[in-house]
Amino acid sequence: MEEQRLVKTSKRLSRHLRHAPEAIGIELDSAGWVDVALLLEALGRHGRAISRPELDEVVARNNKRRFEFDATGTRIRASQGHSVDVDLEYRATTPPDVLYHGTVAAALPGIRAEGLKPMRRHDVHLSADTETAVKVGARRGRPVVLTVDAAGMHRDGYEFRVSTNGVWLVTAVPPGYLSGV
Repeated sequence: MEEQRLVKTSKRLSRHLRHAPEAIGIELDSAGWVDVALLLEALGRHGRAISRPELDEVVARNNKRRFEFDATGTRIRASQGHSVDVDLEYRATTPPDVLYHGTVAAALPGIRAEGLKPMRRHDVHLSADTETAVKVGARRGRPVVLTVDAAGMHRDGYEFRVSTNGVWLVTAVPPGYLSGV
């Protein structure tokens, strides 16, 4: 699959597996899963047909590993980033001492005042390394990387989870746990 089609298909899958499954007439279960055959059929009905081998390629080649198949390979879901109501069933886990968040300078006044909020998603997304945070921030302009005192938050009772693709999730990050703002 050519790169341009791969990216376009990945974005389409993100939309339907994270934000608007109803737009193509699919329904995610409570953990975000949908039957692969139903997804492919729905995409075809809406003029966006892809084959199972193409779907496999998109899942395998997505640089952020946004999608995952279940153990049987018959169901698919987005790994995180949902705005629709799902429970991905990730268990609480102890985070590394420090995590990172990529953003842009224009967002800093709000972050200084209110910390990091999930906005239209379920959780704030954090990275285990600065390189990933830079890439995330660069999507919207010149990146700024914030450092999160994850150990302090964890000590204070905040619950962290990590997605299957390595994104750290937390409900919010108050300003007092941030540096670099």
